[in-house]
Amino acid sequence: MADAAPRLKSLVEQLLGAPFPLRVRAWDGSEAGPPDTPVLVVRNRRALRRLLWKPGELGLVRGWVAGDLAVEGDLYTALGLLAGLLWERGDDARTLAQALRDPRVRAAVRGLAAMAGPFPPPPPPREEVRRARGHLHTRRSDRRAISHHYDVGNDFYELVLGPSMVYSCAYWAAPDSTLEDAQRDKLELVCRKLDLKPGLRLLDVGCGWGSMAVHAAREHGVSVVGVTLSQEQAVYARKRVADEGLTDRVEIRVQDYRDVADGPYDAISSIGMAEHVGAERYLEYARDLHALLKPGGRLLNHQIARRPQRDESSYSVDPFIDAYVFPDGELAPIGTTVTQLERAGFEVRDVESLREHYALTLRRWVADLEAHREQAERLAGPGRARVWRLYMAASALSFERNRIGVNQVLAVRTPESGASGVPLRSRTWN
Repeated sequence: MADAAPRLKSLVEQLLGAPFPLRVRAWDGSEAGPPDTPVLVVRNRRALRRLLWKPGELGLVRGWVAGDLAVEGDLYTALGLLAGLLWERGDDARTLAQALRDPRVRAAVRGLAAMAGPFPPPPPPREEVRRARGHLHTRRSDRRAISHHYDVGNDFYELVLGPSMVYSCAYWAAPDSTLEDAQRDKLELVCRKLDLKPGLRLLDVGCGWGSMAVHAAREHGVSVVGVTLSQEQAVYARKRVADEGLTDRVEIRVQDYRDVADGPYDAISSIGMAEHVGAERYLEYARDLHALLKPGGRLLNHQIARRPQRDESSYSVDPFIDAYVFPDGELAPIGTTVTQLERAGFEVRDVESLREHYALTLRRWVADLEAHREQAERLAGPGRARVWRLYMAASALSFERNRIGVNQVLAVRTPESGASGVPLRSRTWN
């Protein structure tokens, strides 16, 4: 008799102490749960072994990436229903230890173990980062982390990001604007905030595939140095620069920002890069950029932010993001970022939240990935494609629900005279 799904659902609800919000389909074809929700497909017993070995988010993610788990129906709805049971209630070691004191929970775990079949658990998917010993955010560890995320293949990123090849929050005039228009408007917004003019010199930190560098040189006549740690990005960006006929004004380097020594620059853009810096290195990052600017020069820092916690010492990086997406990446509250920039000597002149803009951007990227899923799987592998689909969909929900945000901070290396060069009504870019 096919009854794995009802048994599995009952044991999971016993373990969680709450109804399971999705319909479940098990490897034997049986189903259980509400009929009007997305379906969590448990394709094999191996998925249970993953969950028992790593309860909570990491076990689920391993099952998803390996293809042991799938969702039929709307992924956003499924993630939204699961959020209250998993991400918003926590699954750390202390929570698990407390739960296991309950005899009913222990009985549920034994029941799941019996269904899961023989141990040991399967190894993590190959897409999971294997940690090397040593300190975080050294030049070597940062190169390795950036390579994991960005050296996936430029063809894969073209499928997801579209022709703009901008991998950061777009700036939407309206929800029905095209992604290309919104990304162009974001680049133009940055240029206007930096007050770029012909003859000025711009440093683009974390230049990606060269979109900002090309736009600033072509539309505003500046000379640009773009730095990235990704070899694949640099190859792509240099070709774009050559195709645009801008080799006399744009230089793309594979270089750590800490090794840039040819300042001063008139302006610096750092778009979606500072999340990789880390809390321990952030003041160093801010001071390095301050030192690379001329007096009166401007920095535009575009960075994802998390909400502050009552006890900041309890902050930990999301295990899925850390293991599969942005190794060693860290998020900080916007107040912390502003404070660090000020400690480095900057005068912060403007902070603009683009939270809703990033939700719109991510939904477009997910739609692009889903529209080209087979091709994406051929280019990057099925596991990698599943990582990006889950990461972008979950991130879209996080921005929509105000769990995380993204901000552009305009800061100036104001000279001793106090003349910042910022107009009295600085929001002229709107």
